[in-house]
Amino acid sequence: MNDFSRQTQEFLTAAKDARIPETVQAFAEDSVSKAREAYGKFNTVAKDGVKVLEDAMVAAHAGAKSIGEKVLRNSEVNTEAAFEAAQAIARAKTVPEAMRLQTSFLQQQFAAAGAQSKELFELSAKVTQQTLETMNTLATKSFEQLKKAG
Repeated sequence: MNDFSRQTQEFLTAAKDARIPETVQAFAEDSVSKAREAYGKFNTVAKDGVKVLEDAMVAAHAGAKSIGEKVLRNSEVNTEAAFEAAQAIARAKTVPEAMRLQTSFLQQQFAAAGAQSKELFELSAKVTQQTLETMNTLATKSFEQLKKAG
């Protein structure tokens, strides 16, 4: 047996009987316990953060969906009005009658466009306000939970 092997064997034999001091064991156990507790708090805050983001996205998506549906509905109404006007103009018996129908249609469409723009603006403002309020509420809740966890 060479010198290195003998020394290694002696070290392992001595290590078998070596005891870890109780203070070191207690410190290690306390450290693991505190690390586990900190991880648990961090994990809870992280999960809550993900939930906050999901809720904010749901609110923003719902608002965008409302606006999209309103734009689509306006397009349908305007297209249907254009077809009805075109059909009425096609049935006109005289040029003055066709011009009157076209003028009437344009006046109605300008009025409708104004009303639709106003409705869309009001809906956009409402959706923006609701989304910001939701995000503010969720952020406040998240920060409060973060404070409690710390």
